Amino acid sequence: MSRSYLPSLRPLLSSAFLGGLCLAALPTAAADSGPVMTLDECVEAALANNHERPASQFAVAMAEARHQQAMAGYWPQVKLSAGYERLDENPNYIFPASQMYIPPQTVQVPAGTALINVPAGVFGPNPVQLPVSTPAQTITTDGSLFGVPEQEISLMDRDYLAASVDLTWLVYDGGMRRGYREQAGAYRDIMLQEARRTDLQIVDSVKRLYYGAVLARRLHEIGNDTLARMEATLSLTESLYQEGSGTVKKTDFLDNKIMVETIRGLVAQLEKNEAMAGAALAFTMGRSWRDSVTPADKELPWLPITPDLNNLVSAAYEFSPDWSRLEAALRAAEGGVRTARSGYHPKVALTGRLHRFWNDQTVGLASDNNKKGWGVGVGLEVPLFDGFLTRGRVAEARAQLGQLKEQKFLLQEGIGLRVRDIVLSITAAEKARESSRVAMESATENRDLNVRAYQAELVETDKVIRAQLTEAIMIAQHYKALYDHIALQSQLQFVVGSELSSRFQALR
Repeated sequence: MSRSYLPSLRPLLSSAFLGGLCLAALPTAAADSGPVMTLDECVEAALANNHERPASQFAVAMAEARHQQAMAGYWPQVKLSAGYERLDENPNYIFPASQMYIPPQTVQVPAGTALINVPAGVFGPNPVQLPVSTPAQTITTDGSLFGVPEQEISLMDRDYLAASVDLTWLVYDGGMRRGYREQAGAYRDIMLQEARRTDLQIVDSVKRLYYGAVLARRLHEIGNDTLARMEATLSLTESLYQEGSGTVKKTDFLDNKIMVETIRGLVAQLEKNEAMAGAALAFTMGRSWRDSVTPADKELPWLPITPDLNNLVSAAYEFSPDWSRLEAALRAAEGGVRTARSGYHPKVALTGRLHRFWNDQTVGLASDNNKKGWGVGVGLEVPLFDGFLTRGRVAEARAQLGQLKEQKFLLQEGIGLRVRDIVLSITAAEKARESSRVAMESATENRDLNVRAYQAELVETDKVIRAQLTEAIMIAQHYKALYDHIALQSQLQFVVGSELSSRFQALR
């Protein structure tokens, strides 16, 4: 019995150590246990306080705002403009000095007769009319230049106040607004599904962290129990070494002592894991890093299910946020194609304008006709040649649509494969849980028999220690199998969608 048994126990110690690492990887609370909460309370608190949820809600609000912007294109755009301006002086117009050329002219005066009134007293007491004959004559003038001096004309007063109302209404755009509307609407649906996915992810994280904290606490308790039994075995080994028949040597005592101290170190790691599990749960619930939460459940529940793979995959296509997001992305891509194709079509818009300006001057540009008025019109824009820009945009949009359609096939198969993997993992976890239960019960019975035999010095020291370590590892594996089964159910709910939570009555 003096043979050292440490080398033969190393695999067991390694298993126990790896078990500790495994727990360290779990989403892990503080030695100060914090408030005791049920799973429902933790989920409600996480949905109310987790900071990822408001972020997703803001994303939804932005998407809705973009959709409203897209819908604004269907309404006429009315704009009021007003302004006041004071110039350093009146605006004017300078009419430059010029010369006006008058060409030579010839005027023909025909012959004629005219009556000349001679007043009274000239040829007699009475006035007399004398006929006078005028001969025909020609009057000729030479060409000449007429000089016009520079003139300054004031257009308006230097103080100018103006206001106008402009209207533009796009009545035909070749499908551009419809395309933008479909894109914005689809983007809003994507953000809604993203927010829903965030909620599902929060619930999934809380469930796994909650039961991870339960598992960490149970493993810490197993570690403490194992350490207590090993310390008792050490006392018994010391007693047999000093007072026994000589089958137990000092080397057995020392190896046993090394094993006890090694387990004490592992228990410290398990204590840390329990503390971190509660802290991680509190963090997911939106609490401070200083806080910790203690699960109300003392044991991991066993909730076997019989999943129907075909129904689950069908439900995933109906409820999965990933699938819904891809369908919305396809609608957005189709809208993108429509928007790009609108570049081939003309655009027609109605325009209107009311204007008024105030100026002290009443001449020049500041006449009454110019000071106020209105106008309506129709604008037409026809694309003739844009360097194949529209063709390139259409090709890009169609390629993006084709890419998404191919991704849809990949996602369809991917969701089915993922659900199948989880279902098979659940089945394997159920079998692992049953085998670990049987192994745990056998290990407990084996440990009890070895301890009794060791008290009677019928077995060697290494066998009783191996039996105690084996029992601890089998119990830990059993609880780990229970946790894996719970985590897989939670993952299945996350992949398929929260609508199936009522079917499983699972973890809540």
